[in-house]
Amino acid sequence: QVQLVESGGGSVQAGGSLRLSCAASGRTFSSYAMGWFRQAPGKEREIVAAISWSGSNIYYTDSVKGRFTMSRDNAKNTVDLQMNRLKPEDTAVYYCAADRVALSLGLGSLLRGEADYWGQGTQVTVSS
Repeated sequence: QVQLVESGGGSVQAGGSLRLSCAASGRTFSSYAMGWFRQAPGKEREIVAAISWSGSNIYYTDSVKGRFTMSRDNAKNTVDLQMNRLKPEDTAVYYCAADRVALSLGLGSLLRGEADYWGQGTQVTVSS
């Protein structure tokens, strides 16, 4: 069982920055690929970024490339999402997710929008 708790959401003006963090419980954190998803009102949940358990394979959706950076610290059981140059269209509830994988470079089912565990979400609001 893995429990995920997000933090760091809030309100910011366009062009600003926020850093989201996700703390995971459990001793097998390094066996999980991790992802950040978001869901805006009236829209489907979409993947924002995903990282392999080795940290060497990172995926970003096109709309955040060059602005967002995902990282993980397996010793601290945390994953972060640094969000820079935020836009109003980044406004959404952001969710942390974990998917157990067998390969160090694998992203599991995250790119299909599936995960074994989900956090409760944290609101990010970007005003113009």
